[in-house]
Amino acid sequence: MSIPRTRPDFTADERSQLVGWLDLQRSIVRWKCEGISEEDARRPLLPGSPLMTVSGIIAHLRWTEHGWFQVLFQNHPASANPQFSDEDDADFKAEGVPLARLLLEYEGQCATSNEITAAHELDRVGLNRDYRSGAASLRWILLHMIEETARHAGHLDTIRELLDGETGYY
Repeated sequence: MSIPRTRPDFTADERSQLVGWLDLQRSIVRWKCEGISEEDARRPLLPGSPLMTVSGIIAHLRWTEHGWFQVLFQNHPASANPQFSDEDDADFKAEGVPLARLLLEYEGQCATSNEITAAHELDRVGLNRDYRSGAASLRWILLHMIEETARHAGHLDTIRELLDGETGYY
């Protein structure tokens, strides 16, 4: 799935703007991974954050999409998602998983998230009552996912520049 790096229309309706901004950030994430070797995708560059690698961020973003849209909003079992385990940062761990596979899983999860979004009103709240965040509205989840994805797109931008000097936004 190739989502163009375009901003939503200035006068689009609320749903189109929310999904449009989230899709823009998702496409920037994928763009930052283009041409990265497997070795570089796993190379830790930040001394205090050894799991903050290209592969680690993609794995984390995939599980974050799953966690918010499927576990918290739709009340799917949390057991399938490492974010809900007792191990810290388990969702950043992607040892042995090729970057191409991580990206395919992320893209698939983004498509699922967009299908869920299209099927529900923005004011609908999540169904999971095991976690306080399960009470968030779909609108809140979309806004949070824009913030979360954009923050990690910035991390990827920095990591990419440190790896090979590649820069660029949008």
